[in-house]
Amino acid sequence: MARLNFTWNYDCVIIDGLVKSPSIKNCNRMIKMASEGDIVLIYFEDKPLVFARIEEILPDPKRSWYHVKLLMLQVPVHTITWILRDSYIDGAEFTMNGKKIKMEPVICPRDPGDPVKNGKSPEKSVDSGGARIISFTDIKKK
Repeated sequence: MARLNFTWNYDCVIIDGLVKSPSIKNCNRMIKMASEGDIVLIYFEDKPLVFARIEEILPDPKRSWYHVKLLMLQVPVHTITWILRDSYIDGAEFTMNGKKIKMEPVICPRDPGDPVKNGKSPEKSVDSGGARIISFTDIKKK
């Protein structure tokens, strides 16, 4: 059972990424909620420590608490399960054994030179050095 992602955001509510508000113009600060499949960066004592993927979020018997199964993206790869409040899953700082911990969702940056974004064919793209980008999928078709 996956949890429903929601947050209050000034004068609006965001439920599963959709803004629910009588006045959308009041919703000027959008927050991406962490959910299953998301990659998060775990901070330990305000220093980035490790990346993890959220595998599963299950409700705990205590209200607003969840069992969060994390796949630790390190060698060796292993899973851990933390029991966290919804606010901790969404990026609020918390402590374990007196040590500060925070989970921050990782958002993939957009490449400004991405040929698909610019609508150009990868084979025809030429950079300033005269090199061409060749698509492996086009080579396999020939």
